[in-house]
Amino acid sequence: MSHLTGITPRSEKNVTMTAAESLDGYRLVDAGDLVINTMWAWMGALGVSKQAGIVSPAYGVYRPRPNAAFCSGFYDYLYRSTPYVMEMTRLSRGIWSSRLRIYPDVFLSMAIPVPPLEEQRAIADYLDRETSRIDTLIKEQQRLITMLRERRSAVITHAATRGLDNAALVDSKNLYLGPVPAHWTVSRFSREMDVNGGQVDPKEDPWIDMVLVAPNHIQGADSGKYMAGAGQILYSKIRPALNKVAIAVEDCLTSADMYAMSSRRNDDHRYLMYFMLAHPFHAFVTLASLRVKMPKINRDELGEAPLLRPPLDEQRRIAAYLDEQTAKIDTLIAEAEGFIDLARERRSALITAAVTGQIDVREAA
Repeated sequence: MSHLTGITPRSEKNVTMTAAESLDGYRLVDAGDLVINTMWAWMGALGVSKQAGIVSPAYGVYRPRPNAAFCSGFYDYLYRSTPYVMEMTRLSRGIWSSRLRIYPDVFLSMAIPVPPLEEQRAIADYLDRETSRIDTLIKEQQRLITMLRERRSAVITHAATRGLDNAALVDSKNLYLGPVPAHWTVSRFSREMDVNGGQVDPKEDPWIDMVLVAPNHIQGADSGKYMAGAGQILYSKIRPALNKVAIAVEDCLTSADMYAMSSRRNDDHRYLMYFMLAHPFHAFVTLASLRVKMPKINRDELGEAPLLRPPLDEQRRIAAYLDEQTAKIDTLIAEAEGFIDLARERRSALITAAVTGQIDVREAA
């Protein structure tokens, strides 16, 4: 069940949750049944099923009455339209906004429009055509974003591991690095980097006034934090495949799931950040973390990661070049993401207008 696509077969989704050991209590669904995730209805996690199957006991299943004027396509759009979802949110009950529930008696008491059956079908056909066109445009922009991100990664990897000057290359004798410029130093993290240690209590002065940096899931104020200074490299050790690395813009406290590190040799931290975003480092930490259920790289493993050290002036030139190039690509990505947001808003507005009778679909056909 998805607030974006409604109800679809499990086989068509990349489901990461563990499947239930038993299907006891699961509910039967026929084609045309309305299925609602009672805890996520306020997000629009509901829809009319196009096929028969079974769903989790956490879902509610509603079936049209015999001989009811019910076009499943029309009501699939209606139930997931913005006004309908907003009304369900208003009527849902719960302490936390993220766990609001819509109960059957409340849901069944909600008023719904019932256009003539032929008009329902016409509206559904119209929305199928128009939303398909919008969805195609969105997918094109998503593909563009994927290509831009791949391009960004390639630009970073080339500059951070080959340089900008077409220098002569030699074998680095490192599986991850491959050929590297002959005048660069091949090293590893444990030789070149210091990682902050010693957790502090964020409730004690003077740390309480410092900025807290915690982009991961652990953000509790009671858990230990590490100090980081402005200009240090911040790296998330949880799920290294996501490759979260940045430069601290000011003194701060970081989540215990992050490393704050500095070069021992006064290397340019912006260059080192880009090197950590490049493919060799990313491949190393990803592979090193795969053996555990929650991927994580510890200090010893991080210490074995390869590290390239160009001369300092070259590091600075590479960093400046990549600042410029990644900024251009990031602008294009932001524009594509903005287009997607507008397209989704247009899609939502179109559905709302059609299912509430604001559009005469006979004229639009």
